[in-house]
Amino acid sequence: MVNVARKGGDEHPFSAKVSSAVFYGVSSVAIMTCNKVVLTGYNFPSAKILALSQIIVTMIVITFARVTGLVTIPAIAGGQSAIFRKVFPLPLFYVLNLAAGLMATKALSLPMFAVLRRFSIWMTMVGEGYLLKRYASFEIKCCVGAMILGAIVAAADDLAFNLYGYTVILLNDLFTAANGIYVKKKLDSKELGTFGLMFYNCLYCFPVAAFMVYQEGRAGEVLEFEYWASPTFMALFSMSSILGFVLTLAIFKCTQINSPLTTTVIGCLKNVLISYGGMFIGGDYVFSMVNFLGLNISIVGSLVYSYYAFLAKTKTTKPAVKTISYRIDLPAQSDQATTAAAHRAAEEGAARADAGSPSKPPT
Repeated sequence: MVNVARKGGDEHPFSAKVSSAVFYGVSSVAIMTCNKVVLTGYNFPSAKILALSQIIVTMIVITFARVTGLVTIPAIAGGQSAIFRKVFPLPLFYVLNLAAGLMATKALSLPMFAVLRRFSIWMTMVGEGYLLKRYASFEIKCCVGAMILGAIVAAADDLAFNLYGYTVILLNDLFTAANGIYVKKKLDSKELGTFGLMFYNCLYCFPVAAFMVYQEGRAGEVLEFEYWASPTFMALFSMSSILGFVLTLAIFKCTQINSPLTTTVIGCLKNVLISYGGMFIGGDYVFSMVNFLGLNISIVGSLVYSYYAFLAKTKTTKPAVKTISYRIDLPAQSDQATTAAAHRAAEEGAARADAGSPSKPPT
């Protein structure tokens, strides 16, 4: 038997990487702006109920798509207990990330929210190294340092300092990193597929989210909310709920096609728009020169970081190796003739493989 080893694995096309990144960036900007208007502009009393509505809508959309044959969800032997083991701990990180993000959106101005989200990059980078054995380049680490520095400078002179808001945004960063890394691990296993993982993730998140809503005790305030009769508010609330499904799909696709770190990078890129747009949307940004300087340091760092993240290759502990094996049955011959025949057969097999492969093995 002759083995031909090739470096590298199957890569997604560049167009798929870019389109999934743009899809995530656009949907993230849309839902964050919509959530901000609903929670701050209309002063909706419960971010957790908004999160619960997004989970419910996601399950409804996927169920409808499954019934109509638009998507398929693989069957798993062993029932719900087996499925739960395959999905966990993703539901836990997902619901905590969603709840913390919504609470932070309500508690902080959009620019400060965007800046403090930079810490999720460092957390993702550390998590990838520990769990996925992927290590960022030195240039990317320097850019992360610049983004963290900018965040510290901006936060040091934040005239609207909110300890509760800062706490939940840092928790949001931690849960974002954990959620992204485990999404990648679960999707790489290809046991449930994208929509299967999304559906069961939301299914197991639902009881936890419902319990959090119950513990909050604001259901009465929500029922008596004065803007339920407003067509504009209802349109925004419905849009936010639907965008919850769209954003989840975008995150899953971007993470699967690219990586958790790249998904976080795209989050920084869209935060460039949020940081500046938030100075005019929401009306809760308090201008300060030091704060504004910190914002710009962090934004410049995120732009340079994004450049390196897309163009620099990630170092891994073990490069992927693709091995092709050929079985060669030879008649009894002399040792010299057998060796020569084996070499000729191996060369012919490698030539046939090269004809159907985009890259040739090194000589």
